[in-house]
Amino acid sequence: MNRTVRPSRWTAMAASGAVLVALAAGMAAPASAATPAAARPAAAAATAPLPALDPAALRAAIGGLPNADVTGALLRITGSAGHWSGTSGVGDLETGEGVPRDAHIRIGSISKVFTATLVLQLAAEHRIDLDTPVQQYLPGVLPAGIPPVTVGQLLDHTSGLPRGADTPDFGDGSPEWFAANRLKSFTPQRVIDLMAGQPMEFAPGTAQQYNGENYYVAGLLVEKITGHSFAHEVRSRITRPLGLHDTYVPDADDPRLPAPHSHGYLTVKAADGTTHPADVSEQSPWPWAEGGMISTPADLDHFITALFRGRLLPPAQQEKLFTVPDVPSFHSSQCRTESDAGRACMSMGIMRVKAANGVEVWGKTGSRPGYTSGVFATRDLSRKIVYSLNPTNLNGTEQRYTLQIAAASFGRLVPAGG
Repeated sequence: MNRTVRPSRWTAMAASGAVLVALAAGMAAPASAATPAAARPAAAAATAPLPALDPAALRAAIGGLPNADVTGALLRITGSAGHWSGTSGVGDLETGEGVPRDAHIRIGSISKVFTATLVLQLAAEHRIDLDTPVQQYLPGVLPAGIPPVTVGQLLDHTSGLPRGADTPDFGDGSPEWFAANRLKSFTPQRVIDLMAGQPMEFAPGTAQQYNGENYYVAGLLVEKITGHSFAHEVRSRITRPLGLHDTYVPDADDPRLPAPHSHGYLTVKAADGTTHPADVSEQSPWPWAEGGMISTPADLDHFITALFRGRLLPPAQQEKLFTVPDVPSFHSSQCRTESDAGRACMSMGIMRVKAANGVEVWGKTGSRPGYTSGVFATRDLSRKIVYSLNPTNLNGTEQRYTLQIAAASFGRLVPAGG
């Protein structure tokens, strides 16, 4: 990166955007088959038959590690159409130990799915109206001059909120800065305040742009409405009822990642020009409701299964989870595929991508420095995948592995423009 990174870039990470684009682009239908996103819920079943799992292709998708871009990877596939799991590379460069299959991982923006679920639950309880401006619930939280933005527009990224000002406090976007400052912490309000004086990206409701600031506000909304911490609500409403014992929101001052885990590394340059791996496994979880949670592959599989089966949301709110607004995609880090045709691809919490063979998949990716992960599934849960990679840079070069994972998991894929 060669410019100052805004806070939303540190929370979702440039890699997260690149990874999500890679997965979506890799799964895009050819231009001739493209159809604009519709503002209606998707059908419950997969739109085309799934290919049989090919163990050799799956091993190859995550093979060849460690290398200069990725030190380790894991892939877990479940569902009625078959099971497979595997790891590649190393989880600890010092000892040479492999990647744990049950590794704890920093899930980054997959945290947004938990946040959106909480807000939709509160809407089901009639404690929040998705069509009411969030300013009515949180007076004074958004900077003055921001037009009315509804709760629903936060969740599906159609708010048009500014992406925040550049500030040295959040670094220059380099691996060196992050490695030296990985324990720094910022409050959600600090991040939100950086929008002050910045222009709106577009009028609320008229377009879609993936923006982490939406979910800092959503997290504060959960706390204001419930009177409890965001971590408490995740625990009491989601993880405890589902038995997700390894999924949680860390305290802001707790940089630890529980064992077992793969170490996360960034390649940093020393003053003499040489490079070496810096261990960034321990880092501040300050992205919070936007991207600070920790989980495991098994827990993410269990969570997406329960969510898609309607265990967490009643029908009216479940419909919101699978409804993509029919608006343009506005300079977004997602929705850049032939099948999107420049339209929105994200619903209230997750995103939709489509394989060349017609299989429609829903899910979310997330990244923190040293960690990139994703959870995706067909609507009927016949195939679910959870993957985790340990990239050594912040520029998204690991995206070729997500392309390979997507192709091996869902069939022959056609990249956008190809």
